[in-house]
Amino acid sequence: MTRIEFMSRLRRGLAGLPATTIADIVADHEAHFADAMAEGRSEAEAAAALGDPDRLARELRADAGLKRWEEAKNPAAAGAAIIALIGLGAIDIMFLLPMLMGVLAALFGFLVAVVALFVSGGFVFAMGPLAAPPGGPLTALLAGVGLMAGATFLGALLTIVTVGLFNAVVWYGRLHFRLLKPAIENQG
Repeated sequence: MTRIEFMSRLRRGLAGLPATTIADIVADHEAHFADAMAEGRSEAEAAAALGDPDRLARELRADAGLKRWEEAKNPAAAGAAIIALIGLGAIDIMFLLPMLMGVLAALFGFLVAVVALFVSGGFVFAMGPLAAPPGGPLTALLAGVGLMAGATFLGALLTIVTVGLFNAVVWYGRLHFRLLKPAIENQG
């Protein structure tokens, strides 16, 4: 994405905010692009570092609503802050929560499959010498060990993916907390 495309989408997302606020935000992001170009990075790399301009605009609108509430604690400012946060949260609930539930269900399914593979490997390992399988008892022992080793490997991979997903959710939560932190601190 080029600088012009990024800034256009950002301005569209910020529509409705005071003109001075939009000008300040746009100037900050223009400076980011200028700094990136001075460091030798492309416009696409600078835009990727800033993230999705639509998401960024929603977060900045929520942040601006909270700042407005901090400055003028009146019903209009409170309403604007609540609407901005609901708009940010609605995207999370409508799109991200179902996606996260699907990913968690898939991870649970993989966990069940890994446990079943490990148990079946143990069964083959234990019953191999007694059942006279094709290839002899040594083949059954090795097959059982192989199934258990494969299950252990897949379990380790599943653990890494789960930890990565958990870290991503924590990062995302901290991003939202950053927006809410000033309002929480003023309450206490």
